[in-house]
Amino acid sequence: MSSNAATSPSPVPTEAPRRHLSSRQARTVVRLTEAAVEELREVGYDGLTVRTVARRAGVAPATAYTYFTSKEHLVTEVFWRRLESLPDPVPDRRRAPARRVADALADLAVAVADEPELAAACSVAMLAGEPDVKLLRLRIGGALHRRLVLALGDDADPAVVRVLDLAMSGAFIQAGGGHLAYGDLPELLGEVAEVVLGRSR
Repeated sequence: MSSNAATSPSPVPTEAPRRHLSSRQARTVVRLTEAAVEELREVGYDGLTVRTVARRAGVAPATAYTYFTSKEHLVTEVFWRRLESLPDPVPDRRRAPARRVADALADLAVAVADEPELAAACSVAMLAGEPDVKLLRLRIGGALHRRLVLALGDDADPAVVRVLDLAMSGAFIQAGGGHLAYGDLPELLGEVAEVVLGRSR
């Protein structure tokens, strides 16, 4: 039941606006994203603004706004960088597919669980309708989808992958709302995979 078109995410632009950065500009962006995490820990999402993050980073507000159009954009960028920094899962083909799904999501769940303020903020920020956030949301969704495909294999049933994509999105939204613990997500999604894979055979 192989279908590369069905198991691969839609083409996603690889460069966001204002993404062609010099080394100095890239260092400024890193300072801003690191300051955003510190600000979230201290004042939470509601208290965070691009201006307060710029102040913490030692960057002029006008400069910060050349990179991030809003706090939603900034927070979503932080989450994207966390996700992008994770190594690709290396599935153990001796394990059942559902266990491989849980393993593929374990690194991400641990990283998110260690930064609950960031995770909760992202649950709100990533729903923003502005273009920069939409682009990052596509990239995040594509990266999560890719982890599932790596876990299940290129010959995975496209319908199974779609269902698990939806389950994963819903689980992260529920965790961001405080209804689930981030640390429980891999096992929970492994259980979902067991149900879906059992029904798909």
